[in-house]
Amino acid sequence: MMFETWWLLALPLVFGLGWMAARFDLRQLMSEQGALPRSYFKGLNFLLNEQPDKAIDAFVEVARLDPETTELHFALGALFRRRGETERAIRVHQNLATRPDLPESEREHALYELGQDFLRAGLLDRAEESLRRLMSGPYAASAKRVLLELYEVEKEWSKAIDAARELQTLDQKDYRVQIAQFCCELAQDALQKKKPDEAVEWLRRAREENPASVRAPILLGDVAAAAGDQTGALQHWLGIESQDAAYLPLVADRVVKAYATLGEQGKALQWLRELLTTKLAPELLDTAYRTELEANGPVAATALMREQLRRQPTLLALTRYFEAQAAESQALQTAGANGEAPADADVATAEPDDQTKETAAIRDLLQLRTRNLARYTCRECGFRARLFYWQCPGCNRWETYAPRRSEALG
Repeated sequence: MMFETWWLLALPLVFGLGWMAARFDLRQLMSEQGALPRSYFKGLNFLLNEQPDKAIDAFVEVARLDPETTELHFALGALFRRRGETERAIRVHQNLATRPDLPESEREHALYELGQDFLRAGLLDRAEESLRRLMSGPYAASAKRVLLELYEVEKEWSKAIDAARELQTLDQKDYRVQIAQFCCELAQDALQKKKPDEAVEWLRRAREENPASVRAPILLGDVAAAAGDQTGALQHWLGIESQDAAYLPLVADRVVKAYATLGEQGKALQWLRELLTTKLAPELLDTAYRTELEANGPVAATALMREQLRRQPTLLALTRYFEAQAAESQALQTAGANGEAPADADVATAEPDDQTKETAAIRDLLQLRTRNLARYTCRECGFRARLFYWQCPGCNRWETYAPRRSEALG
């Protein structure tokens, strides 16, 4: 290929144009940096030095000097909301949402943030109004997620079901567990209002949504028991063993009551004694102890707890053992004062008063130690509670509590 002489003239021209472009970009960058207020850099410095209060004051000054900085306004609003200053967050986002020159995408962003501000402030109607304006567009899915949270707070379970169904389509995510729980909440409301047919219908829907739901058969048993059908109630409750036996302790007291109503307390005791040999024993211990004590007296309850201590020693079993012994000593003391011996007493004590005081002191000490020991724990956030919740009070997620409590010493 022949060398073209005009290339020698073109090369200096190309280098010259590149040099001029670089100079232009550098000057533009320096002019943009020079245009930033000093408060902006002060705010950044405060953030780096972990002084959020001073950083917010500096950024507020920047926003006052340059109202066009929408990104900074959004950042300030989010900071105010996280700090619990919901009134200031609402003012920031309302100002953005009402600006006539704001692009539609940023206006929707402002409405979405405003809905979260109202929700955090407890202004639920205004939150719903803001979020309802975003049912289409880029913020539709996010707005519906916040609306779902809002409906759960308001206990608007029918609206929550609709929102969850819409989110299933938008997010391609499975909301069947939540929908089944919403149906169970509606069934429980109907049961409290003495509308058993309506409750059964909601529970049927719950099982359609989530066949693995354990709450549905528990509530179906409650419906049957309320109608006086104790046999039907027992079928629902005892059937949980084949579905997920770990949830049996949640219905143990119901089962005992149903058997007692049918005059078959012996079957309840047999059922509990069999379960005490399984991993469910710690959860069923209290129910088994109370049932045994009521049916056969303190001596039998003491023997049951002694056997349980040999099989699965726990602080709770030890506590109930000394409770039974204290009750037995008290019975012996009362019988001795009346000049008679209890029918279930094996050995009389020479000094019933001293023994009663001793066992009662041990019992009280153990009760004090174990009173707040066993707790249900959320698998998601670790929130611990004495009662079992289908929805965690800490993170508001559904079915995150294991039905077994833990004896944590912390």
